[in-house]
Amino acid sequence: MWGSRCHRLPCVGKNGSVTTRTAGRAARLDQVCADAVGVARGAITEVDPADIGEHLEAVAEGDRVVTHFFDSRLAGYKGWRWAVTVTRVPRSRHVTVCETVLLPGPDALLAPGWLPWNERVQPGDLGVGDLMPTAPDDERLAPGYVLSDDAAVEEVSWELGLGRSRVMSREGRLDTAQRWYDGDSGPEAPIATAAPRNAKCGTCGFYLPLAGSLRSMFGVCGNLYAPDDARAVSADHGCGAHSEALLGSTEQPVEELPTVYDDSEVEAVAVSRAPGSVEGSEPAEDYGHS
Repeated sequence: MWGSRCHRLPCVGKNGSVTTRTAGRAARLDQVCADAVGVARGAITEVDPADIGEHLEAVAEGDRVVTHFFDSRLAGYKGWRWAVTVTRVPRSRHVTVCETVLLPGPDALLAPGWLPWNERVQPGDLGVGDLMPTAPDDERLAPGYVLSDDAAVEEVSWELGLGRSRVMSREGRLDTAQRWYDGDSGPEAPIATAAPRNAKCGTCGFYLPLAGSLRSMFGVCGNLYAPDDARAVSADHGCGAHSEALLGSTEQPVEELPTVYDDSEVEAVAVSRAPGSVEGSEPAEDYGHS
């Protein structure tokens, strides 16, 4: 950020900085300072004159103190504004420059607010060789010697000398369960909603339930051909690789009805004999040719 500031008002005795009489009321725009647009523009000397755009406005900062705003044309500073503050002493028309600075405007593109590294890290950011230490007061973990409401945790934590120094707390387990259930391992994942209604992980032979309090809700998929192989999935998750997906009811053959003839619907038709036809009284001829 470019700019230079003028000195603060001097102290008088033990009264601290001098306070103007107008501190309790709105500042009035001083016309002499407001007309000093050229003086304000000439005070911006850190950049090329082509980087200074048109005059935008003049704002009263106090009695005989006015800030002039100019559009910035610096590359990479779209929406920023040059701010030049000018002032004058009472009963004088000589305007002097107090401060020049480059400030973001209402539509300026700004960098996001700074966040500590542990708040910037997202799931999946940890790569090969990366280390991400856990804070000593992480609420997701609890000391191993503290009793919990998970029997599986207590079984491990009370093995003196063999237990883990910290185990997942109740808050940590609830947070994990909610994250898994709302994500790609839950019932609303696209692959689960596209699977048959009866193809749920909880009824699949490849479903390996977890231990502890999460056992009733989650397990690990052990199907080599399933997209969630070796991943934790909810019991109501599902996919097309369900162990019983190919087992269905035996097909029943369609029973064919017998053909029925109704003689009452047969109509007798008289056929006339053409001249030269054999009469019925004549003996029948042998088959074949003579």
